Amino acid sequence: MGTGNDSSGNVQTEAARRRQYRGVTDDEKPSEDTRETDHYKAQYVMGFVNKWDELIDWDARAESEGDFFIEQLRERGVKRVLDVATGTGFHSVRLLEAGFDVVSADGSPHMLAKAFENASRRGHILRTVQADWRFLNRDIHQVFDAVICLGNSFTHLFKERDRRKALAEFYAVCAHDGLLVLDQRNYDSILDDGYSTDHAYYYCGESVKVQPEHVDDGLARFEYAFEDGSKYHLNMFPLRREYTRRLMREVGFQKVHTFGDFEIDFEDSDPDFLVHICEKHYELEESASD
Repeated sequence: MGTGNDSSGNVQTEAARRRQYRGVTDDEKPSEDTRETDHYKAQYVMGFVNKWDELIDWDARAESEGDFFIEQLRERGVKRVLDVATGTGFHSVRLLEAGFDVVSADGSPHMLAKAFENASRRGHILRTVQADWRFLNRDIHQVFDAVICLGNSFTHLFKERDRRKALAEFYAVCAHDGLLVLDQRNYDSILDDGYSTDHAYYYCGESVKVQPEHVDDGLARFEYAFEDGSKYHLNMFPLRREYTRRLMREVGFQKVHTFGDFEIDFEDSDPDFLVHICEKHYELEESASD
């Protein structure tokens, strides 16, 4: 067997393997059908991150969701919060301004840099940590009253073992009576009835068009088209509501309350987004049956 080009060939093969593991093909473009957890690293490029706030529109989003998260946390006596899906900083900053003690984590260094910049413009200094949820306790060595995972971020996890590991890590950094607040798109409605945007609660930017390019039981690929003609894509796993709730309980959360577009009472197909509030507090069987 010839070995004359082994060295350079191995280097090229290894580089290609690493790109593929990140969800990037040899031409450095994200693969359309990639169903891998680490694919988000390739999709949140700096150009997309810089446009993310056009999609969110901080002022419009603050008005649309009101004080829902602030009130839910205050009602449960929360003071210390770990934001594990900081993004560009919207919820971290809102909670800081409401008086909570916040640590901001994200897997994307580009997002964390943008979040720090956004917070600085508003007079705040974020305490940021780049962390992989599956190894959260490697980088986070504190305990929090609440962990928040918002912005449909949990659906970046494509493998069930990754989802279980991440939830276990969230559970571990919660205080003994702590909370997990996690949201997701209403994928049941998308899978069963098709996509609609009747309620602009989460993505309030009027100059951005969001629509699914492809949906099946294992992949929801969304296109984000901006006014300047640029387009970006995110590949996500379409989590069904009851599946997500079951995973949370199996990891150890004792109670899971689910809201549809911030309302506790809703028709299954009506909300665009679901919010799960999971309580860690453990009650003895005797007490629970009282």
